[in-house]
Amino acid sequence: MKDASENLMSSEASSALSDAIREVKNGFADRDDVVVDMREAHRMRLELMAAELAPVFAEAPSDMDNFDFAISSGLQPRLWIDAVSHVAMGRDRRTFRFVRDTRLGRVVLAESTDMKTVAAQVTRYIAERIVEHERMKDGDEVEIAAGFGARAGSKVESVLEAAPRNKLLSALLTGLAIIAAGALVGLIFALVLFWDRIVAMKVTF
Repeated sequence: MKDASENLMSSEASSALSDAIREVKNGFADRDDVVVDMREAHRMRLELMAAELAPVFAEAPSDMDNFDFAISSGLQPRLWIDAVSHVAMGRDRRTFRFVRDTRLGRVVLAESTDMKTVAAQVTRYIAERIVEHERMKDGDEVEIAAGFGARAGSKVESVLEAAPRNKLLSALLTGLAIIAAGALVGLIFALVLFWDRIVAMKVTF
């Protein structure tokens, strides 16, 4: 009788544990369904945002490879604009959040349930990045041109600086030649003038 009672209690305990395990599994399955539903809902709304921005994406310069324009998979889908900015959905599944990662942390650039409002901010962000890219390219070209101009200018300045020095040296040599010629003429004139006296003094040359 005692063995039968123990077997009954063991069977009831095993049944209770099986029921608990089944409930836990059902709970996990329900939560997984919720997560999957949320992920699919987020992805669907981000696809609508991508469709809204498709004309903007199409106009972006082809030589700029820093734009992504892609929806990532995962627990929380994101519409990536570039390596540091993306659009994601809020917890309410209706709010679009456009954020950018910086060295100081994440910055919210736009947040609204109105898709067009956030799309407009994304468009402006893309425009700013394009202008920065163009200015950087123009700056490099100007810097290169300035470098060539500076080198050419230095050569011209060297030639211009050398010209006065050459003129000064030529004038100095001319002056010395005139002085030497004058001295020679003076010496010859003195010899002619005082030749008799020199002969009288028996000066031998």
